[in-house]
Amino acid sequence: MKIPPGLQPLVDDGLVDDVMRPLKSGKEASVYVVRSGGEVICAKVYKDMAQRSFQARVQYQEGRKVRGSRQARAIGKASKFGKREQETAWKNTEVDALYQLVEAGVRVPRPHGYHHGVLLMSLVTDEDGHSAPRLGEVELEHAQALHFHDELMRDVVRMLCIGLIHGDLSEYNVLVAPEGPVIIDFPQVVSAAGNNAARAMLLRDVHNLRASLGRFAPELLATHYGEEIWALYERGELLPDTALTGAFIFDDASADVGAVMESIEDARQEAIIRQQGREEAEERD
Repeated sequence: MKIPPGLQPLVDDGLVDDVMRPLKSGKEASVYVVRSGGEVICAKVYKDMAQRSFQARVQYQEGRKVRGSRQARAIGKASKFGKREQETAWKNTEVDALYQLVEAGVRVPRPHGYHHGVLLMSLVTDEDGHSAPRLGEVELEHAQALHFHDELMRDVVRMLCIGLIHGDLSEYNVLVAPEGPVIIDFPQVVSAAGNNAARAMLLRDVHNLRASLGRFAPELLATHYGEEIWALYERGELLPDTALTGAFIFDDASADVGAVMESIEDARQEAIIRQQGREEAEERD
């Protein structure tokens, strides 16, 4: 196929020998299957994002560390330089997270380096060597759904033990490989200790998986692994091998402030997007 512009520098440098085919394309990146050093891997080419996407990212970026005080000030002021630095930081976050997650034993694509704004990583395949399907694209047996849920909860725990939350985990960014589920897409990964919405995001991640796998194992729908995991984390009792039960006793007397704040933030973001849409429509008219 014709070499995409984003991959041309890697071809010129000899990091990519051949671009075989596109794998998927989304709002934030396009992924290609490439050959590198005789091995078939993935190349994730990040796209430059518009102002609307920056607004949508605010809730994820809270608590992230920025390299250098000048960059931090520029990002805070939303200057042109700051937006470029924010874009760079957004891309670097996924690369940094993948290396940390592999080290922690989380089942994710193994990174092969980051060059010219392109992330090289292992290609997740099925038993026949084809690109692995997403979790939402497969039918599971009851026992298999329970096993996948156990594996994913263990990976959620391993992530949280190193201070990270996926932030957008669902059946759309879990691939099904012969050895089990593989979690992908980490540019929005959340700092558990530094983000006020961390608990709400963890619960959303876990509840998304509960709903998806609960279609094949309905007993999962009555579990509360997210609440249990976060409570253990808050008490400093969460370890990578902590035994989980899915049981949790709710305190009906206390309000879920985190959920309320999340609802307020969601409403604010929707208002921003609507306003931008109105302004764009007025400009076209």
